[in-house]
Amino acid sequence: MPEDDRAGATTRAATEAETRSRLLSVGEQLFAERGFRDVTVREICRGARANVAAVNYHFRDKLGLYQAVLQAAVDRMRETTDAARAAGAGRSAEERLRIYISIFMRRLLADSRGTVHRLVTREMMDPTPALDMIVVQGVLPRMEYLSEVIAELLGCDPSDPRVGRSVASVWTQSAAYVANPIAERLGSSIVATADDADAIAQHIADFSIAGIRAIRGSRVGRG
Repeated sequence: MPEDDRAGATTRAATEAETRSRLLSVGEQLFAERGFRDVTVREICRGARANVAAVNYHFRDKLGLYQAVLQAAVDRMRETTDAARAAGAGRSAEERLRIYISIFMRRLLADSRGTVHRLVTREMMDPTPALDMIVVQGVLPRMEYLSEVIAELLGCDPSDPRVGRSVASVWTQSAAYVANPIAERLGSSIVATADDADAIAQHIADFSIAGIRAIRGSRVGRG
């Protein structure tokens, strides 16, 4: 291939990659704010400074773009779980829980817009064909890891109902710190920034471990 043709091909590839990146960025923002159904291809392309045909070219259709956005969010969820598992290897169950909460809170609060949480929450409230991807790749591995750790703390089988309830308690405490308009208007103490991550993580871990210890001696709850 002549040098000019190679240079032209390289330039086109770079331009297409930049366009695709802008579509993903704008799509992520709009889908997180309003959900899949209330966002149009036209406004995504307008925000990304792209031709309206660009979504079809790069992602097949709006659902394809949405799935790509969610895949990136799911990848971040999986990376957090994997990082916690690796950092906690060989540690006690209590240490592993503290490490997980610390890593999760740092990553959660580093995303000041709470994009991943909002994308997942909107998908849960108004499911699309992409829901299974979130469950299988993102949520299930995290639930399994936390269940394993908490079951060890409780000294019981992961199928014990107390394990699932404890996992839900840990998870929802963390999610409470995602930026939201109500907390901001109330001036709530749960409005947090990345600078608060370590203090919040310690509080959630202390609170959760104390609660787990309190129910450790209780009878197995009903399912």
